[in-house]
Amino acid sequence: MNLRNIAIIAHVDHGKTTLVDGLLRQGGSFHAKQHVAERAMDSLDQERERGITILSKCTSIEWQGHRINVVDTPGHADFGGEVERILNMVDGVLLLVDAAEGPMPQTKFVTAKALKLGLNPIVVINKVDRPDSRTEQVHEEVFDLFVALEAQGKQLDFPVIYASAKEGWASLTAGETGTDLTPLLHLIVDHVPPPEAEPDGPFQMLASTLEYDPFLGRVLTGRIHAGSVSPNMTVKALHPDGRLIEQGRLSKVLVFRGLKRIGVEKAEAGDIVALAGLSKATVADTICDAAVSEPIAATPVDPPTLSMTFSINDSPYAGQDGDKVTSRMIRDRLTREAEGNVAIRVTETSDKDAFEVAGRGELQLGVLIETLRREGYELSISRPRVLYRKDPETGARLEPIEEVQVDVDDAFAGIVVEALSVRRAEMTEMRPSGGGKTRLTFLAPSRGLIGYYGEFMTETRGTGVLNRMFHGYAPFKGPVPARRVGVLVSSATGTAVTYALGGLEGRGPLFVEPGTKVYEGMIVGEHTRENDLIVNPLKTKHLTNIRAAGKDDAIRLSPPKRLALEQAVAYIAEDELVEVTPKYIRLRKRHLDPHARKKAERAADE
Repeated sequence: MNLRNIAIIAHVDHGKTTLVDGLLRQGGSFHAKQHVAERAMDSLDQERERGITILSKCTSIEWQGHRINVVDTPGHADFGGEVERILNMVDGVLLLVDAAEGPMPQTKFVTAKALKLGLNPIVVINKVDRPDSRTEQVHEEVFDLFVALEAQGKQLDFPVIYASAKEGWASLTAGETGTDLTPLLHLIVDHVPPPEAEPDGPFQMLASTLEYDPFLGRVLTGRIHAGSVSPNMTVKALHPDGRLIEQGRLSKVLVFRGLKRIGVEKAEAGDIVALAGLSKATVADTICDAAVSEPIAATPVDPPTLSMTFSINDSPYAGQDGDKVTSRMIRDRLTREAEGNVAIRVTETSDKDAFEVAGRGELQLGVLIETLRREGYELSISRPRVLYRKDPETGARLEPIEEVQVDVDDAFAGIVVEALSVRRAEMTEMRPSGGGKTRLTFLAPSRGLIGYYGEFMTETRGTGVLNRMFHGYAPFKGPVPARRVGVLVSSATGTAVTYALGGLEGRGPLFVEPGTKVYEGMIVGEHTRENDLIVNPLKTKHLTNIRAAGKDDAIRLSPPKRLALEQAVAYIAEDELVEVTPKYIRLRKRHLDPHARKKAERAADE
């Protein structure tokens, strides 16, 4: 059967996973009466809730004597580590672009990686049935993007197809409505070359992804570069530097058929397979026959730019929600995560109860924290910090810079420019994008963007769209203003009461409601002034023997300010932590005792 290996690249919410659904239906992967969930490739709970792809996944479509292996790539730059690995498995890319929005920063990030590897793109302009679609301009913008990314001649001569993934059709002519996705399948078969492989050589495969299966153990996925593989075959794993990692026997050889992964007796060169049976091999290692001595070259992954400290939960309510609370459990889980996710780096701190976890961005680390929380872990999380570098020539401090693209209503453009300027951002482009909106592009230090998204949504009344991607390192830009207000800190442990919270409302918005369990050192609200204020949310009204005719029990409180996980992590200051348990997200001071806090402040001043 003729093979084609292709990856789908798209910005978040441009319809990538919906298009894969349509291709699977057309390829006959689902029978007529089979009920299939929408966005079938987004199998993780968080992917469905957030509407984004987090982990790359493989599927295959059988069509007219061809098998097309399709790899779904994450659209967010924070998960770029996934993208860089899986592009080594494919021979072509399908670049999906929204007919109204055009190429966005995340598209640019992944496309640059694909073009650098020499992959030839097919451009799919999706959502052409939108009333605000502008297909011709988007086509020109894609060409300009390829030129800016230094695409080669054949890459610039890319085929274009117009589609509506939601309606399940594609057409080679702009403005013409198609009947199905057959033109796209023809284009993939004609334009993407068969995989270059040596069917007669000794077996070689570069491991691109790693996952844990409760029955099979470690499962390594990659494309077979040479030879063939079968169960019970003895293989060895080579490190990228050539060292022997382990030798073992394969227990299973799995291939992707539709949404299923099935075991086979033999897999040939060029196919994408998953292997089980090895206990130490990991991503970027070469799995090969005993006769092979040289590893396959692996693409280096961009380094992390942001780090957080994950430590044990030492609050008075520790251990009441989760069942995984010890530092040993946290260490083992983070180590396992770092093995499979090459974009995350875990190091142990000096006090042994805390771990420095470095990643690509707030979203990636937020997804990791949410995953641990759902698995029953309790953690204390610090504020994100950027990872600096030193200039090898001058010794000057360099910091990570991100390219920020903002689409806002014209009326809010001035507010956004002012807010980002304060955060040391430099505007590189400002142009109208149609429909009363303005597109702004900035180069901003990563540390200046920590916690900015919530403020941005407030400033633009929830109508703005902000996208960001790693741009590079640049000289330190100077101080960035921190949070401008203080917090309300509880002075007692117990259950918050209405009477006390009613008296605190005038001090600022509250994070808790009556009946919430609080403890000394926990943050219960935001202060309207710059200083922190110690308050008592447990205070009750003094009782007397005089019966009052007033309505003291009818105190009406405003709804509390609820912070989601990423908002809470971005909100806290350096001397604060986020306590994360399966049921609760609480903000707290690093030192719960007020005397310890003052002592730490004096030490910091000295």
